[in-house]
Amino acid sequence: MSVLNNSEVKLFLLIGIPGLEHAHIWISIPICLMYLVAIIGNCAILFIIKTESSLHEPMYYFLAMLAVSDMGLSLSSLPTMLRIFLFNAMGISPNACFAQEFFIHGFTVMESSVLLIMSLDRFLAIHNPLRYSSILTSNRVAKIGLTLAIRSILLVLPFPFTLRRLKYCKKNLLSHSYCLHQDTMKLACSDNKINVIYGFFVALCTMLDLALIVLSYVLILKMVLSIASLAERLKALNTCVSHICAVLIFYLPIITLAAMHRFAKHKRPLVVILIADMFLLVPPLMNPIVYCIKTGQIREKILGKLLNICKS
Repeated sequence: MSVLNNSEVKLFLLIGIPGLEHAHIWISIPICLMYLVAIIGNCAILFIIKTESSLHEPMYYFLAMLAVSDMGLSLSSLPTMLRIFLFNAMGISPNACFAQEFFIHGFTVMESSVLLIMSLDRFLAIHNPLRYSSILTSNRVAKIGLTLAIRSILLVLPFPFTLRRLKYCKKNLLSHSYCLHQDTMKLACSDNKINVIYGFFVALCTMLDLALIVLSYVLILKMVLSIASLAERLKALNTCVSHICAVLIFYLPIITLAAMHRFAKHKRPLVVILIADMFLLVPPLMNPIVYCIKTGQIREKILGKLLNICKS
């Protein structure tokens, strides 16, 4: 369904899962459950870190930042996905679409930045454990968090403004259940070179974060291998497992999508849509689960709170 005349588009159309429109109401059930678990899990982590003074350390402050970015991703995509799967409401106004893509890309950049800082945090903890607390003071952590938020906002702030200057006619059908910059700009019937160039720049910034994360883990591995005791090696690596899982959960869908768009000649739209949906659904869902399982202090505090609730 698209607009066939040359008048400016008044509504964009989002899509659910092509070929499974008849099952959208059933698909909405696991999606709702995933969103619910993601929001409850991240809220639980934020509550535990705020209320437990023993968790007022740099590692857990960065985990709180990760939880905030995860919740932002969930809440940014939740409204349109639920409208489509529950009510088959596909239409979205251009301004609402531009606002949604701003928040989705903003929290994506923020999550990428937080994962980078968390890798540097692990590097400092292993490289110089005696000076770790003096280097990463609460004041410095707060400044880092503020810097990450400002960086995320400034990087994606031009997106809605550059999209608004474009003219949209003839085509109005988007490729996902939510608005993305690269998807929306393809519908424009005016020159979108600025959008292409700036979108590529923001993507490069995200990939630079990944490159620095990989570099930090190369240095961490080099330091760990220099430790004589096998038990101490395993202990040092174990502190990084949760973060490595978070990095893989976040970046794998992004890299897979980029590879499919670049190299797959006959890519199936259904596969692309499912991977794109995983990008927004899986990290906010899995990160709290991974950190609760792998981080003993978080797990013990949450279980303790639950036991106290049950007793009362």
